Amino acid sequence: MKTGNKTKIVATIGPASTAKEVLREMINAGMNICRINFSHGNYDTVTETISNLRELNVEMETYVGILADLQGPKLRIGEVQDKSVELVAGKEVIITTVPAISTAERIYITYPEFPKDVVVGENVLIDDGKLLLKVIASDKDKEVKALVVQGGTLSSRKGVNLPNTKISLPCLTEKDIKDLDFALKNKVEWIGLSFVRSVTDIMDLRQRIKAADSTARIVAKIEKPEALLEIDEIIEATDAVMVARGDLGVELPLEQVPTIQKMLVRKCIQQSRPVIIATQMMESMLTNQSPTRAEVNDVANAVLDGADAVMLSEETSVGKYPVRTVQHMHNIVSYIEAHEKSIYFREHHPELHNITFISDSICYNACVMAKHAGVTAISTMTNSGYTAFKISSHRPKANIFTFTDNPSLLTTLSLVWGVYGFYYDKYESTDDTIQDIQNILRQEGHVIKDDFVINIASTPIKERGRANTLKLSLIE
Repeated sequence: MKTGNKTKIVATIGPASTAKEVLREMINAGMNICRINFSHGNYDTVTETISNLRELNVEMETYVGILADLQGPKLRIGEVQDKSVELVAGKEVIITTVPAISTAERIYITYPEFPKDVVVGENVLIDDGKLLLKVIASDKDKEVKALVVQGGTLSSRKGVNLPNTKISLPCLTEKDIKDLDFALKNKVEWIGLSFVRSVTDIMDLRQRIKAADSTARIVAKIEKPEALLEIDEIIEATDAVMVARGDLGVELPLEQVPTIQKMLVRKCIQQSRPVIIATQMMESMLTNQSPTRAEVNDVANAVLDGADAVMLSEETSVGKYPVRTVQHMHNIVSYIEAHEKSIYFREHHPELHNITFISDSICYNACVMAKHAGVTAISTMTNSGYTAFKISSHRPKANIFTFTDNPSLLTTLSLVWGVYGFYYDKYESTDDTIQDIQNILRQEGHVIKDDFVINIASTPIKERGRANTLKLSLIE
């Protein structure tokens, strides 16, 4: 097994990247997680992608995981007459919930409760905010009258954002529930929950996953202002966070997004939750062979902030250069990690009155010791992945190697900063197991003579309990 960058790369799979050989090249280029966007595609295509990826994991001895991204209550307009019409600033339009072909005078929205939920004076943003309408009246039944403030071309199926409106739609739509059932049956590692507004959204999804007897983990996508009001509780309740800057940048003033991104990364590191930075990271590579300088800086800044992963969306799903895009992102990440020390050593003290205090203390002290002793590798044996998440959150410069007999955990951990996994199913005495792990690391070329290694384990090892043992060793 080879190690790569510590900051992981999530790539969205679509028509440009479904083929097995393209996936192979993307893995070789540095992809760690495949994102499947359930807003697009069909189950047959997704099944083929999952099958191709799992075959490649076996063939290439890799552990690339899958993130199934649910669409959520995404609001859209319907089909537009002649594919597009012009909305003129200063003109009034009717927004209706009655299905119809949209025109410049009458627009159909796929949100039945819109007239009841909206309030006079609230904004309606269409097509990522390119079009701006202001509500001037509602019949509270089927129609809303709005004034076009910022006009332009209106085309079919564009998204609608209501930054001021309290939406009554559930976080999981009927489509999401069907997609979730499909994803869980296919044993995906991560479920992306779109448009999270409250911690109760996380709890609802958690219960559904548990009822399906699945071990899938949740990525809470932060793209609504309401989520920021409960952000600490949401981070605690979820397994990971995605900073979904597309809708976030429409729902909130654009200039607020950079500081929100940094705040979310900081909070996630403190709570040991992986955090993904997403949207438009290298969008110019949809059609260009190289990213812009601004995009390079954007990716680099996400790495400098301490993000666990950076994500590609349309660039790899429908772009002309999916493999080349992953390679460019990999090169940026690699350079920053090699040349900027501020990424590393973000130790945070364990909470004293906590059920996990002993394990947390072991992980914290392992990372402090790794810093002062110049440790090359930190290895941990885990069944749940808890110690891997915790060690990663301290951002040690040492490589983190996780040994487990749980294959699905290995693909799950492909999202987590700095963590690389080994399948391991021997449980002898603690000393014998630690020695065996050190031999494996040496044979694989991850450590050499005179390197320091820290091993974290649970004693007695056969009970597979929480980590309570730390051993510093010199490779002889």
